[in-house]
Amino acid sequence: MERRRIGSLSVSVVGIGCNNFGARLDARATAEVVRAALDAGVNFFDTADIYGATQSEVFLGQALRGRRDEAVVATKFGMPIDDAHFGASPAYVRSACEASLARLGTDHIDLYQLHYPDETVPIADTLGALAELVEAGKVRQIGCSNLSVPQLREAREAAGEHPAFVSIQNQYSLLAREVEHDGVLDACNELDLAFLPYYPLANGLLTGKVRPGEPIPEGTRLSMMAPERSVHWLSDAFQAKVATLLEYAASINVPILSLAFSWLVSHPEVASVIAGASSPEQVRANVAAVTTLDETVRARLDELTA
Repeated sequence: MERRRIGSLSVSVVGIGCNNFGARLDARATAEVVRAALDAGVNFFDTADIYGATQSEVFLGQALRGRRDEAVVATKFGMPIDDAHFGASPAYVRSACEASLARLGTDHIDLYQLHYPDETVPIADTLGALAELVEAGKVRQIGCSNLSVPQLREAREAAGEHPAFVSIQNQYSLLAREVEHDGVLDACNELDLAFLPYYPLANGLLTGKVRPGEPIPEGTRLSMMAPERSVHWLSDAFQAKVATLLEYAASINVPILSLAFSWLVSHPEVASVIAGASSPEQVRANVAAVTTLDETVRARLDELTA
């Protein structure tokens, strides 16, 4: 499988988003997904301390026992675990890292990411604590998520000659193209950042399993989502775009899953498409979905979802 760079890290263009671990998947099912991913050439696993009520890190660490050196492990800090554990103060950065290392059962985190900006803490203070973790060998590279272009530039200036963010993780898919217009994708080139798209399959809308006008299949992420969240994903605007994409996919005899993955991979800023998977079969389908898009296909996809 093709590998791309996140700072000094080499990651597979198909990654595994680990928010199913500890939530939809127990330890055994998590291990099956992780083993299937490694066997298929996937080496990048993206989790967070809040996923699965902290159990995602635990299950991922258990699943990687004996194969840790085959994996590039990314996790995140900053979002509230509970009323006392959140934020980006230096003290919390240090304690959150120690907690994640313990849950993962590892001595280092390959990519440690600020999950959400903390407006109460100067970014220089957060970066200083992260630099200490890099110096101590507990973290290899640092990244961020949900930052704007001004925040990314401020962070780069604040880092100076010390470790700086090497990646940004924001929402991006055929149905969510804001990063093309808010400057974040351009900033990746300006600041030499790898881009990691979350919700790359729009919470299942781009898998081909959800068909507009039909009941949501049991077992899909949308079927288990709280009604107030599913309303967003099942809006008329999204449904209309999905219907158009399904029609186009059928006309060129390419599955919508392949179009969704390959369109993202066609952007050089994207380092890895971190899609969730709930079974080994889903992992293998995601890996097989990546192909090189003809330029006319990519242009048509841009047009249909602009």
